[in-house]
Amino acid sequence: MASGAAQIDGVNGVDKPIKPDYDIFIIGAGFAGLRMIHEARKLGLSYKVVEAGSSVGGTWYWNRYPGARTDSESWIYILNFSKEIRDNWKWKERFPRQPEVLEYLNHVADKCDMRKDIQFNTRIKSCHYDEANHIWKITSQTNESWTCRYFISASGVLSVGRKLPFKGVENFKGESYRTYEWPKHDVDFKGKRIAVIGTGATAVQVIPVVAHNAKSVTIFQRTPNFVLPARNHPVTQDHWNEIKANYDNIWNQGRSQSFGMAMTDSTVTTEGKTDAQINRMFEYGWEIGGFRYIFETFADLLVNQKANDMASEFVRNKIRAIVKDEKTAELLCPDHALMAKRPPLGHHYYETFNKPNVKLVNVKDNPITEITEKGVRTGTDEYEVDMIIYAIGFDASTGAYTQMDIRGINNRCLGEEWNKALETFIGITVEGYPNMFMLSAPQSPFANLTVVLDNTADWIGMVISYMEKNGYKEMQPTREATEKWVKLLTDGYEATVLPEAAKKAGSWYIGANIPGKAIRPLFWFGGVVAYIQVCDTEVDNNFPGLKMK
Repeated sequence: MASGAAQIDGVNGVDKPIKPDYDIFIIGAGFAGLRMIHEARKLGLSYKVVEAGSSVGGTWYWNRYPGARTDSESWIYILNFSKEIRDNWKWKERFPRQPEVLEYLNHVADKCDMRKDIQFNTRIKSCHYDEANHIWKITSQTNESWTCRYFISASGVLSVGRKLPFKGVENFKGESYRTYEWPKHDVDFKGKRIAVIGTGATAVQVIPVVAHNAKSVTIFQRTPNFVLPARNHPVTQDHWNEIKANYDNIWNQGRSQSFGMAMTDSTVTTEGKTDAQINRMFEYGWEIGGFRYIFETFADLLVNQKANDMASEFVRNKIRAIVKDEKTAELLCPDHALMAKRPPLGHHYYETFNKPNVKLVNVKDNPITEITEKGVRTGTDEYEVDMIIYAIGFDASTGAYTQMDIRGINNRCLGEEWNKALETFIGITVEGYPNMFMLSAPQSPFANLTVVLDNTADWIGMVISYMEKNGYKEMQPTREATEKWVKLLTDGYEATVLPEAAKKAGSWYIGANIPGKAIRPLFWFGGVVAYIQVCDTEVDNNFPGLKMK
């Protein structure tokens, strides 16, 4: 074997001739799960898929709240394994709404006849590794169980909602809804007094929709966000023809851009530029919409504090220009760095605060003390409402894993270990948990989901193929490779302007939004290009970061 290849251990003793139920077991049927079904079929191995929802969709099945839509442009937010599906599906908008995304995922599942392989309404309770037999035992919450050789989690980045932290939630006599488990039936807002708790990415989408017909909307804000204009528009037939003719280039552009978007990173820095030149470029980014304000303006916004300060103040001045009430405008202006929290895209968000029925309440210094029978009480006031919408975010990235009882070698518990130290190898495998793979998991890139998971699914497929061809029964990353990856990830994050700013802002991508959760980078911020290079180097050198036997 070539130098630098995977480390191989001799097999001690004789394995019991236990045949597992399946070669591959996949948890989740959202974007990642469907992509992994395609990969399992390519490998020609038997597989089983379970999904907690009653249909495919994952995040897009559960998050059906009013206003829900993507923050990635539709033409790059796709599963790219089928040229036929890619070219024949026509998106209606630049940033599609949740029903359209869900329709797309159902179309993929039906077109590829995937639904027959998925068991719905099934939530997993535990995943335990049998070291002697090199198999995983998966058990559902209803105590149905299966065994497999390869356990693959496609459970999602934002799939576990935060627990409501307020006293007295059960006492409220009106209607109440959590955005991450919104009901399937229509909710009527007309003529009602509505409280929205939260101003994160979800609330930014909910608030403008609710404000149309509500009698009043009272918004409880702890930390304001930098909300960038989406500049959404319909995708015309001519535009679609242009996309279709250039789809390969568009996808390759996404793989070549730092955050997996179909745009070109700026190579220009703010150094040596006049204020007028800098302002002109920021105006361009603001007007073109989406995340282009961050990536197509200047290359040093995340590594140069002065550049970030200028970009941040530009957005604050836009807020001050849009929101008529000066006091409200200042409350909406973040005092942290741009990108310290993930900036949402707005669809007339700031404009909504000019409506006479919309009121902003600052709860940073005057927090919510309890939910009462009539509404929401802060330290000084009680707000009587007919409906409360909780848009308080997610236990991001690690939440989907720590809520399951995942145990590896020597009964090691993943949740307990990650509470102490979050360690993976390239966000795909974990030392001590053999033959376990993850998609869009902790320490994977913070970037456009679909580009990342396409690369991850390919990589998992290549590892499994390598094992099958060489007769290896067990794989896990080495301790050295794990430590090297964690250091690379941490050093890269600390080289940006984000660490202190994200902590101050209570950002979910470092876990700072969950009381008691360890604060550390949950994602790789080194860019998609560098990440793909790391993955490719592993493949080219026969997986030196993995130990096989």
